[in-house]
Amino acid sequence: MELSIEETIRPAAPKELKTVSGSVALLEGLITEGTEVVFGYPGGAIMPIYDALYDFKERLQHILVRHEQGATHAAQGFARTSGKVGVVFATSGPGATNLVTGLADAQIDSTPLVCITGQVFSHLLGTDAFQETDVINITTPVTKWNYQVTDANEIPAVLAKAFYIAKSGRPGPVLIDITKDAQIQKIAYEGYTPCNHIRSYRPKPNIRTEYIEQAAAMINAAKKPFILFGQGVLLGSAEKEFQAFVEKSGIPAAWTILGAGAIPSDHPQNVGMLGMHGNYGPNVQTNSCDVLIAIGMRFDDRVTGRLDKYATQAKVVHLDIDPAEIDKNVKADVPVWGDCKDTLPLLTALIEERTHTDWLAEFKVFDKIEREELIQKELEPESGELTMGEVIHQLNQLTKGEAIIVSDVGQHQMVACRYAKLNHTRSNVTSGGLGTMGFGLPAAIGAKFGRPDRTVVAVIGDGGFQMTLQELGTIMQSGVDVKIMILNNQFLGMVRQWQQLFNEKRYSFVDITSPDFIKLAESYYIPGKKVTAREELIPALTQMLEHQGSFVLEVMVEKELNVFPMVPQGCSVSEIRLK
Repeated sequence: MELSIEETIRPAAPKELKTVSGSVALLEGLITEGTEVVFGYPGGAIMPIYDALYDFKERLQHILVRHEQGATHAAQGFARTSGKVGVVFATSGPGATNLVTGLADAQIDSTPLVCITGQVFSHLLGTDAFQETDVINITTPVTKWNYQVTDANEIPAVLAKAFYIAKSGRPGPVLIDITKDAQIQKIAYEGYTPCNHIRSYRPKPNIRTEYIEQAAAMINAAKKPFILFGQGVLLGSAEKEFQAFVEKSGIPAAWTILGAGAIPSDHPQNVGMLGMHGNYGPNVQTNSCDVLIAIGMRFDDRVTGRLDKYATQAKVVHLDIDPAEIDKNVKADVPVWGDCKDTLPLLTALIEERTHTDWLAEFKVFDKIEREELIQKELEPESGELTMGEVIHQLNQLTKGEAIIVSDVGQHQMVACRYAKLNHTRSNVTSGGLGTMGFGLPAAIGAKFGRPDRTVVAVIGDGGFQMTLQELGTIMQSGVDVKIMILNNQFLGMVRQWQQLFNEKRYSFVDITSPDFIKLAESYYIPGKKVTAREELIPALTQMLEHQGSFVLEVMVEKELNVFPMVPQGCSVSEIRLK
């Protein structure tokens, strides 16, 4: 049948849009962004989102935590091991304020999170309504971006913007606060479009080739160049590019605790850990090199020690995606702005292939001294009480560097970071800049959800464990498989060490009494074992690793063993102490 002219030019009927609530629009957006798991805790102001979530059970996995801080740390662990954005749900008032520590931790450690908080009805804002807090102003200093939604029509675009900001450039946490009426409000849903551009936001600075050329010339002329690498290598997924640069240059490379794993622990040019409790050679040689090449690290005070005595003899090349970090603490002679995944290949192409054999040999001299005076006694003691170092050493023997190690904060953290063998990237998860006690247990839960194919071992002190031990309930309910190792020295060990060394052993409130951790674990239907003697250690570690499901292993270690080397506060890195 032929159509008339009028019929051929008549516009098609507009597509009928689906009507959904703001809550459904939010959940559809999360799924489009690739979200598979959400860590959260329900409450009154976020109830519409949880009601909608009831119909999304097959598409979104929700992990019910026992405290909102635990949700943020779990989301951090997930993000750090998976490379994806961690997602959190919490209600208004105390639910939202409980997120603050995790947000601050994620902000300083550049971890991408999107946190969704419920809020009171919009007409109640500013009235001190039940469970109302001004979460936007509270979280502004500890988020990369935050926004309050009072109209459901904004939800798709705001969520898309949140994911883009969280994961692009230098990653970080974002918070969206959604009033209850916006969650309920019905809208004509036009679908979800991910964001890839914001007019006023430039996540990657333009690469200036003249600086690449200057950096290459400086490196090629160097006699004793030294690479310091941090988490920026991992965040940029630039591990292959970084290894190519390291191997062509022949330059020794040392890592910050968040950069650990960017190249394998046993790589011949990996000379160890930087910082206050780092290795002897990397710290001393920082003040002996002639060119310092910083890649994806921010010259934190725990790495630099006293700034006016830090690498003053060296020319500094600084590669970083965040221009704010350039010249912030250490003046760069050549600033290389940009994502190191993009800048490193350009630099690698211009540098000469070298070996620096004699310079690397100098690091081995310091390594030998440290091993003879400290490491051997710590990893392989012949008598006395168990040490934290030997526990990590025996764990290495059994995991062969294949496990993800999640540590809490304190002496055990420094020991784990120093001695854990890491064959793969994204295998060391810890709280770096904020130093959050209680991070370890919930972060390990998230780490396992991020990489269910890998063994996850949480290394936690007796103090930090008691800050978030309620997350054993999350393990119980979710069935997640996490190996939990409590190194119990019956002290708040790092504070005690400082009181011993700098306050004439005036131990002030650091002697901590703990419950029976094994009975506690059993009350959550998690099996466990306590080790008090050296001959029990290897069988117990083996039992923990071979057990199908979560397991708590408490190891009693020497009470007053200090973590060395140590750069005392206010001292130069070259004044590092071995005892």
